[in-house]
Amino acid sequence: MDKNLQSVADFIQQNSNIPDEQKESVLKSLKAADKELQILSFKLDRTEKVKRTTAILLEETIEELELKRKAVEETNEALQKSLKDLKAAQNQLVQQEKLASLGQLTAGIAHEIKNPLNFVNNFSELSIELIEEARDEIKSVGALHDTPPQGDLLVELNDILNDVEMNLQKIHEHGSRADGIVTSMLEHSRGGSGEMVATPFNQLIKEYVNLAFHGMRASKQPINVDFDMQLDESLGTVPLVVEDFSRVIVNLCNNAFDAMRERLSADNRQQSDKTENHYEPRLTVKTYSKDSNIILEIEDNGPGIPEEMKDKIMQPFFTTKKGTEGTGLGLSITNDIIKAHGGTIEVYSKPGQTIFKIKLFG
Repeated sequence: MDKNLQSVADFIQQNSNIPDEQKESVLKSLKAADKELQILSFKLDRTEKVKRTTAILLEETIEELELKRKAVEETNEALQKSLKDLKAAQNQLVQQEKLASLGQLTAGIAHEIKNPLNFVNNFSELSIELIEEARDEIKSVGALHDTPPQGDLLVELNDILNDVEMNLQKIHEHGSRADGIVTSMLEHSRGGSGEMVATPFNQLIKEYVNLAFHGMRASKQPINVDFDMQLDESLGTVPLVVEDFSRVIVNLCNNAFDAMRERLSADNRQQSDKTENHYEPRLTVKTYSKDSNIILEIEDNGPGIPEEMKDKIMQPFFTTKKGTEGTGLGLSITNDIIKAHGGTIEVYSKPGQTIFKIKLFG
């Protein structure tokens, strides 16, 4: 019996003033109340146990749901990454196919140019040798006649041979230079294995900036450009897919030349006959290392890129060039090639200055 009820029962039994019948009735009621209290106490205990068990199960369920939520998020992230990689691979395949066709065309043209260049260089060398033989013949004629009547003619003939030799040397010099350009074009268009190879970074930059410049000078609208090459000589080799990264250099230089040509034309249209144009196109190429990364910056002093176009210039087929002058693929291909190298490209522009900054992570 409950302690309190037991105290009441003991008090009633010890009280002599309460009749026995009343005592028995009260004690019976106390026992019934005690039984009810025991039942209620049992139910309360069971309810508490159920409550604790339910709380434990609920906590376990919440933990399980949280684990499943994280698993779903990780799966979703993996799927998003796979989709992104798939799209990038698809775009790269399309662009590689376009570049392959362009490379075949370039290689064919360069090969056709190289053959006549070989004739020019070989025959200029041969002609120089023939001139030496002609000089020897002139000397022998002079030796046979101490005072030859045709002496003045021989002197004049010798002067002509000197001029011809000088011209031939110039032909050979520029022919060799053209041969070097054609060789670079062939290397540029030649398909490779697609594997990264340790490549002297500055040497690659110099070679293809020079190739882009000569290509511009051979175009219908050549311009004079001042070069500022600021190359960090401490840079060594960098793992690159040469046939791809070379296109990045050429594309960015060609864009810079186009921009500077546009500004030059605009300035020429605006100036009056009495006003001198002081604009001088300038291309600045920088390489340096920062935080173990390799940085390449190609800067021009053209008109700059309008703010509303900065977010569009990397999109495929977006171009500001008129008619059929541009396909809008140059910067898109450039961006994809840099991403394939694990790098990034950023553009900074304001009126009179545009900088393309490429970062290759070390």
